[in-house]
Amino acid sequence: MTRTAFDHQLAEVQEDMVELASMVETAIERSVQALEGRDIELAHRIIDDDLKINRKRYETEEKCLELFATQQPLAGDLRTIVAVLHIIVDLERMGDHAEGIAKVTLMLGHEPPIEPDIDLAPMAKIAIRMLVGSVDAFKDRDAGRARAICDEDDEVDALYDKAYGELVTHMVNDPETIDRATHLGWVAHNLERIADRVTNICERVVYLVEGKIEELNVSKY
Repeated sequence: MTRTAFDHQLAEVQEDMVELASMVETAIERSVQALEGRDIELAHRIIDDDLKINRKRYETEEKCLELFATQQPLAGDLRTIVAVLHIIVDLERMGDHAEGIAKVTLMLGHEPPIEPDIDLAPMAKIAIRMLVGSVDAFKDRDAGRARAICDEDDEVDALYDKAYGELVTHMVNDPETIDRATHLGWVAHNLERIADRVTNICERVVYLVEGKIEELNVSKY
């Protein structure tokens, strides 16, 4: 394979990764939308579309492994392929978390919301912003931005703790809310895990740019 052909394939796996990230971003947004609107049809569509996310992850992984097997890449090229391999795994797991939120929508059905309602939208908004930023940091090879994005994870952790406390209070004060509160707790946990997985992406961006593996998901909260 010529260098030009190799560069083309290397660019292709990165484009595939960015496309996968866009699919996951859409899944997260729609999962929260379905939950808020108790949209059963949308929830089913999110669950069905998770198969497309899985397929995209495995197709990209196969391309990366083919480059390993046929080209024996070195230095920067090797780091790029390794980073993509790790990132697509985290992206696929985020898709699973979005699917989990959609499944909660099905569990809740048309049950009335807890009053006062628990607003999980801010968690989702930050997590999505972090995801988009991490992909931009990858494309721009911006290690500084990747580190800054990790700091936002503390905001998500704080919101998670707040939501958890509110849900526990609901369950104690009104046992009839236990099932609904438990399900919403699962949603909060999925959103918190999405943000954690974004920090994994940021760690791979730093590895890609600087050639070192550095733990960035150290909570300051």
